[in-house]
Amino acid sequence: MPVKRGTRDKRATETESSDDLYEEDEDETYDEEEEDDFEDEDDFEEEDEPPEDTRRASRRSRALSAVTAGKAGLRHISDLTSKEVEGVTFVRPTEDGWQVGVEVVEDRRIPSSGDILALYEVEMDQEGNLLSYHRTRRYKRGSGDNCGAS
Repeated sequence: MPVKRGTRDKRATETESSDDLYEEDEDETYDEEEEDDFEDEDDFEEEDEPPEDTRRASRRSRALSAVTAGKAGLRHISDLTSKEVEGVTFVRPTEDGWQVGVEVVEDRRIPSSGDILALYEVEMDQEGNLLSYHRTRRYKRGSGDNCGAS
């Protein structure tokens, strides 16, 4: 807490003892022990930080789970397209990270069976950072998958 300094004439301060130069504000007292506690905490935090090499190794070992990768892919598409996301359609691990399919409402219609949906594929690294995305398909809600039909 701050200490108020008395404003006195220079000649007057030379004659008085050094204890009278500063006046403490009764409402605000300064606790030196509190400041020492904060300094100790700062020192403590710095000592606990692992070396940089250890942090890099732990980042590599902190690969995303499939659930977390799916949520990250959903968030990336939502942020990039500013469209309403319906959900995750697939999550697939790759050598370099994750591939996630996200279904998006491209055009909302009334009734909702007329909505136009799109499927986006997202590629992410092992930490969930976006590498690329693209729309793979557009279709009307409720239309079946015609992949095997003749």
